[in-house]
Amino acid sequence: MWPFSSLWSTDQSKARALIAAKRAERDSLLATAPRLTAHHEQFLEAGAHEIVSRIGKGEWTAREVVEAYIAQAAQAQTTTNCLTEVVFQQALKRAETLDAEYSATKRLRGPLHGVPFSAKFTDQFRSVDIVGFDTSIGFTTWANKPAITNAVLVDQLISLGAVPIAKTNVPQTMFSFECNNPLWGRTTNPYNSNYTCGGSSGGEAALLAMDGSAIGIGSDVGGSLRIPAAYCGVYGLKTSFGRVSRAGAHSSNPAFEGIKSITGPMARNVKDLELFCKVIFGLQDERHLDYTFVPMPYHQLELPKQLKFGYYTSDNFAKASPATARAVMETVEALQRQGHECIEIELPDVSDCLEIYLALISADGYKRMTTPLGPDPMEPSLILPVYGSRIPSFLRRFGAWFAESILGDSLFAKFIRASRIKSVFEMNGWAERRNKWNAMFYEKVWNHYELDGIICPVQAMPQIPHGGSTTVNSLVISTAVYNLVDSPVGIVPVTHVNGLKDQVTEAWISPGSNGRSVLMEKRLYNAAKPMYNPVDMDGLPVSVQIIGRKWEDEKVLAMMSVVDDALGPNRGFGPRGFANHARS
Repeated sequence: MWPFSSLWSTDQSKARALIAAKRAERDSLLATAPRLTAHHEQFLEAGAHEIVSRIGKGEWTAREVVEAYIAQAAQAQTTTNCLTEVVFQQALKRAETLDAEYSATKRLRGPLHGVPFSAKFTDQFRSVDIVGFDTSIGFTTWANKPAITNAVLVDQLISLGAVPIAKTNVPQTMFSFECNNPLWGRTTNPYNSNYTCGGSSGGEAALLAMDGSAIGIGSDVGGSLRIPAAYCGVYGLKTSFGRVSRAGAHSSNPAFEGIKSITGPMARNVKDLELFCKVIFGLQDERHLDYTFVPMPYHQLELPKQLKFGYYTSDNFAKASPATARAVMETVEALQRQGHECIEIELPDVSDCLEIYLALISADGYKRMTTPLGPDPMEPSLILPVYGSRIPSFLRRFGAWFAESILGDSLFAKFIRASRIKSVFEMNGWAERRNKWNAMFYEKVWNHYELDGIICPVQAMPQIPHGGSTTVNSLVISTAVYNLVDSPVGIVPVTHVNGLKDQVTEAWISPGSNGRSVLMEKRLYNAAKPMYNPVDMDGLPVSVQIIGRKWEDEKVLAMMSVVDDALGPNRGFGPRGFANHARS
C-alpha cells in the first residue's frame, strides 16, 4: 500500500462525516420554520415594493412577512434542495426589532424595511460572508469556519431594513451552470426535477421561483446570474462592473482579473430589481474595502416613446432551439405592436469572443480555483476544462487536429487550442485581444445599428438536464459575450416550453451549417438521444436577454419594464407565478 493512501482515506472519511453533520445541522434549523398557512399567501403574493408599502401603512408587520417567507423557503428546500446556511431564527428576531422600531417611531428604518432577502452573492469564485455562518462554496475544507464580519452589501441591505433569511446553494467552485457540490448536494429546477436550476446562482433562482425570498443576490462572470434566472423563470440584472460592492466576499481565486465579475439582484418582477438598484447604486462603503466600486448613484431617466431594438435568434455558434427562438420572436412582435422598431442584427464572430474568454480563465490551468478541493471529488462538469487545460502540448495539437479534420468542427478546435496554461506574457496578449474585441463590438453593433437595446436568447437551450453541462458547457458563449464587453443585461421570462409547438423541424437536423458548431448542434438536436426534447421540457420557462450599453443599467431596467408590459401580465411569472403554473 502506498504510504499516503491511508491518509487520503482518512481525509475522505472525515469529509463524509462533516457532510453528514452539516446537513443534519441544516435540517434541524429547517425544522424550526413555521408551518405554511393560508394566512401567509397574501405576503407571498407581494413584491418587495409592496411589502415596504404595506408595512409603512401599518397594515402588515415585518414579523408576519418574514415568517411567511421562512415558511415558504422551507417548502422550497424540500422541493429543490436550494438552501445551505439557514438564518431563520435570527431573521425573526431582526423582524421583531424592526416592528418595535416602527411601533415607537412610526417610521421605517429604510426603503427595504421588512423585505426578506437571500444571498448566493458570488463573483467568479466568491461567496458572501454573513457573520456567524460558513462561506463554504461547497468545499468541505471550508466548512465550519464561520465568517466574523458581513460582506459590505449584506451590511448595506440590513441598514436599509432588509432581513437576511438564508444562504443558497452553488456548484463546486461556482464554475458551472449547474448547481451541485459534495457538501450540500444537487439543487433541482422547481418546474421539473429532472432539469437543473442553473448555476452558479442556482439555489438563489430556485428559491425565488418558489417565492421563498423577495430579493436575491447573485453574481455573474459568464452568465452565473442570468442562466439560473432564465432556467427558473425569474428576473435578474447583470449590472455594469463596479456599481454594486463585492467587498467582504470569500473567494478561491480572489485575484482573477481576466473577466470582470459583477454582483447583481434577482427578483420576481422588474419593480423589485429597480428598487434594489435605486437604494444600492452609489451607496458608499463606509469601510472603503472595495477599490473597484464606482460611486455612481441611480439616476431616473425617461425613455423615448419609440425605442429601437436589435434582435437575433442565433449567435452563429449553435442554432437556437425552437422554444428559444419563439421566445425572442414573441418579444419582438409584442414590442412592434406597441410601436417600437425592431431590426434583425448580426453579431461579430462570437467564437472569437469565447476563444478569448477561455484563454483568459484557463491561464493557470484552473489551479487556484481547484486548490480548496482537498478530499472532495471533482464535479464531472469541471473535469474536461480543468484537465483539458493541463494536457501536454502535443496532445492538445492532436485533439485540435482531430476536432477540425476528422469531426469537422473548426470552432471546437479553436477552443481546444486556447484552453491551456499560459505565461504572463501570453496572458497580457490575450487581455489586449479582449480589449480590442470589446472596442470592435461597440463599433460594429452599437454604433453601426444605433440601437437602444438588444433582445436575444439566454442560451440555445431553454434548460439542460442534470449532467448536461459536462458536454455542452460551450453554450455559455451566449451570455459570456456580454461579460467580455461589460454590458448591463436584464433577464425577462417570456413563455414556457410547449411540447407540441416547439418541435424541431428539418432546419435543425443538419448540424453545423453556415459555420456553426457541428458537435454542439448534433448533441442538441441530432444525436441518438438529443438534449433538446420539448416533450420532456414541456412547461419549463423560456426567457430572453435585454442588453444595454456599458453604464446604462437604469436604461436596461426601463427597457425590461417596456418588454414586460408589452408581453402582458398573464404569462405565469412573478410572485406566486410558479405556484399558479404548478396548479394549472
